[in-house]
Amino acid sequence: MAKNPYYSGASSDHFDGERFFNPDHPSTDRGLRDLLRWRFKETSVPWPAEVPGKQIVPAPRVDGLRATLVGHATVLIQSTGLNVLTDPLWSQRASPFGFAGPKRVIAPGIAFDDLPPIDVVLLSHNHYDHLDIDTLRRLHAAHKPLIVTPLGNDATIRAAIADARIATGDWWQRIEINDSASATLVPAYHWSARGTGDRRMALWGGFMLHTSAGTTYFAGDTAYGNGNIFRQMRERLGTPDLALIPIGAYAPRWFMRDQHANPDEAVRILLDLGARTAMGIHWGVFKLTDEAREEPAQRLHDALRQRGLDQAEYRFFAAKPGDVMDM
Repeated sequence: MAKNPYYSGASSDHFDGERFFNPDHPSTDRGLRDLLRWRFKETSVPWPAEVPGKQIVPAPRVDGLRATLVGHATVLIQSTGLNVLTDPLWSQRASPFGFAGPKRVIAPGIAFDDLPPIDVVLLSHNHYDHLDIDTLRRLHAAHKPLIVTPLGNDATIRAAIADARIATGDWWQRIEINDSASATLVPAYHWSARGTGDRRMALWGGFMLHTSAGTTYFAGDTAYGNGNIFRQMRERLGTPDLALIPIGAYAPRWFMRDQHANPDEAVRILLDLGARTAMGIHWGVFKLTDEAREEPAQRLHDALRQRGLDQAEYRFFAAKPGDVMDM
């Protein structure tokens, strides 16, 4: 692609006029040689084809702040009557194809038909395990939520759902949801692509969801890097009451370290943010990388213990589909 089909705008400290990039961070771009080295020289631990799980039926509305893990990066956040979904994915595969690609090994923690009314979707970036068009179509037909997403992702959504309600923003931009809730888009160390020629042409990021019941940080996908963006979030936006932090899809490290945090780095994100509580997400549902399925949960436990952190105090745990956290 010679031009950016998703976004056109002025250059900035993270946009060169055609592609977005991560300032003060190593390149996330990986070429064919890197991909072949990974696929043919690294060892991938097999996953089970299916894992038993649980499903819950959430309340229609919640007065306080509650988070329920649906699976992978999909979380239902319920706060002061507002129902929000992050990166919704109910499809069986995280892939552009229904017949190939990473397959779900555990059912969603909430059946789609058991969802409460969905008011807002926070969509972090356009990778297929985060932006799933089939799920967005179902949500639009049933709930018509407002979709809040970084720059450029609206083009992908609009091509499939012409009348979708979409609000786009750049990093650090605050988008008002209603009189008592807003979402601030925040940086992430990651990248974007839907095909082979559109790398980094749509922006990626996370969110700080502000409501009267508290603030929730949703990371989307991110590496740890030098940690600057997380300390900036704390300085500019305050400490979140709840952080939804990815802990999986990190091996092999030489390939993934600049785009996905491992469990030890997830703890560093928690500490840099000063978050009161955290759920470990983005693990155990789709086999995207080489680590064993249960390894992220064990490594998170080890990382907390090695730092002398009391899990009961920090309440940072590797959440499974159907797990609920009430603040």
